[in-house]
Amino acid sequence: MNCNDTKLKARKSLDFVICMLYNISMKKIIVNGKYNGKKLNKILLDEVVGLTYSLFVNTLRKKDIKVNGKRTNKDIEIHTGDEILVYISDELLKQKKYDTEVTIIYEDDNILVYNKPQGIEVTGENSLTLYTHKKYSNLGFLPMPCHRIDRNTSGLVLFAKNQEALNILLEKFKLHEIKKHYYAWVYSIPKEKQKCLTAYLFKDNKKAKVYISDKPQKGYRKIVTKYKVIKENEDNTCILDIEIQTGRTHQIRAHLAHIGMPIIGDGKYGRNEINKKFNKKRQCLCSYSLEFEFKGNNGLLDYLNGKKIYLNKFENENYYK
Repeated sequence: MNCNDTKLKARKSLDFVICMLYNISMKKIIVNGKYNGKKLNKILLDEVVGLTYSLFVNTLRKKDIKVNGKRTNKDIEIHTGDEILVYISDELLKQKKYDTEVTIIYEDDNILVYNKPQGIEVTGENSLTLYTHKKYSNLGFLPMPCHRIDRNTSGLVLFAKNQEALNILLEKFKLHEIKKHYYAWVYSIPKEKQKCLTAYLFKDNKKAKVYISDKPQKGYRKIVTKYKVIKENEDNTCILDIEIQTGRTHQIRAHLAHIGMPIIGDGKYGRNEINKKFNKKRQCLCSYSLEFEFKGNNGLLDYLNGKKIYLNKFENENYYK
């Protein structure tokens, strides 16, 4: 046995010990003709059960992937006959996936609209964005979100499927040419059934919370929130249709709580006794409509002008009761 053979045997023994100590599985894949010339992520996302794009990136960063015996930290091109070894924790592969939970409401060559359930972040680790990158990993451009909604807010989220569409949509949101409407189940029934509210919001990044003021103050930014009562209940609750002209962090939740109409289930801005009464642990807030009201140059998205994408009204009554 020569020196190189001895080193190879030692490395394999060390890999085995590490896998045993840290409950890491070693996945071995031989590249077939289907993946010849494809990127490394393509075969691994298809062949390794439970692997997400985020987890793939993290594993790559740690150099826990070998191609033909050499560790790599790049999403390299692979070829027929290549041997790929992946070292990854079984626990990470068992994390919850969203494939059966996320519904696509609308899709064409340029955009994609999801109905996001509660409990999923739009961006970040194990998020809707990373789920989308895995689902569309064969595209030259990985779809990107054009806006965000809170983790525990459900409803419509718009993604762009190419760079040109992304640039246009980001600009349209900035110009308020895409209207977003929400349903909110709130405690208390306002005397004024329709109103446009103006206030000022301060974001405390350290506390991950925002504060509302009726008057301008240093560090506070103007917010405009419109509401309309669309259903009143006998238990002193109602359903509001909400439109925001300024999309600040937690704007709807904090603004409604500020005027005495907390969203039921909101653990941050709501009232605990009310949340317990209705047995809700997440805010009952749903982004149900996107309306495209473009002006000027709309480029390849001109066909969207005048279009409305929406969820059916009260399609899930249990959400509110």
